[in-house]
Amino acid sequence: MSWLLLVFAGLLETVWAIGLKYTEGFTRLVPSILTLCAMAVSIALLAVAMRALPAGTAYAVWTGIGVVGTVLFGMLWLGEPVHWARIASLAMIVLGIVGLKLAH
Repeated sequence: MSWLLLVFAGLLETVWAIGLKYTEGFTRLVPSILTLCAMAVSIALLAVAMRALPAGTAYAVWTGIGVVGTVLFGMLWLGEPVHWARIASLAMIVLGIVGLKLAH
């Protein structure tokens, strides 16, 4: 259950990271509220997952999911560059996340 919570927390990290772009420096009310809510729930789920998982593993996996999700969203929907080096770097992050899960 802790791993499932951690994955959901990581997905919400992607939501709030992308949401920051739409807040326009927290000057837009609705995107700002949604982003802050996603932040709060993401961190709360991370904290709950850390009850059963090592802090370093949980934090690295949470951050990795957020990074991969944010970069993929940027490439697929925001027109950010798609380059072999970016994809290879994302693959290494995913391998690291899998490695941490297997080593737990």
